[in-house]
Amino acid sequence: MSGVPEGLPVGEVVPGWQGRDRPPGSVLPGRTCVLEPLSIAHVGDLVQAWAGTDDAHWTYLSMPRPHTPDAVAHLVDSMVGDPTTVAYCVLVDALAAGVLSLMRIDPANGVVEIGAVILGTSLVRTLASTEAQRLLMGHVFDDLGYRRLEWKCDALNAPSRRAALRLGYTFEGVFRQALVVKGRNRDTAWFSVIDGEWPAVRERLDAWLDPANFDAAGRQRSRLSG
Repeated sequence: MSGVPEGLPVGEVVPGWQGRDRPPGSVLPGRTCVLEPLSIAHVGDLVQAWAGTDDAHWTYLSMPRPHTPDAVAHLVDSMVGDPTTVAYCVLVDALAAGVLSLMRIDPANGVVEIGAVILGTSLVRTLASTEAQRLLMGHVFDDLGYRRLEWKCDALNAPSRRAALRLGYTFEGVFRQALVVKGRNRDTAWFSVIDGEWPAVRERLDAWLDPANFDAAGRQRSRLSG
């Protein structure tokens, strides 16, 4: 290889790599939900969706819980206006039921993170919540051609860590004292899926999401576990 001293170990060549486009904020339709770019038009639904959410979930998020419609509007406006992220609303039966975002977008290296996942009570532990993740994961790899997808959370956030493993991410380790969030130390747990792993992860998610995996009462026949 040109410019590499003989015998020095280096990474594999990535043939033809030229970087990738920034996510454009496309509408992503699914069977049980639709992802569309977050907008101020979703505020009314999100006020209702977030009203009964568990305080424990907001504890681990960087933003404070919004307790009024104006506070929800301010949070949504800040997410929409953040140039470093692409925020999506999860629609179920045409109603906004939660949000999630593409963050830390690095088109030059084909790396992006799914984060700021704030699900309403009607979306928690549902088929639609899993499909929303599957839609965005597929967009990252299949549509945009990125090489690496990340998931990060407070290392003490056990539900988020379980969700990452359930969705097919691989645990990579903990960055100690990575952040100060709401005045508290945060050690950050890192997870990832890379492009070579995605076909198997996609097949597993699609098999679980298949209507044939659910009986007439909506109960899953096979579990999706990490």
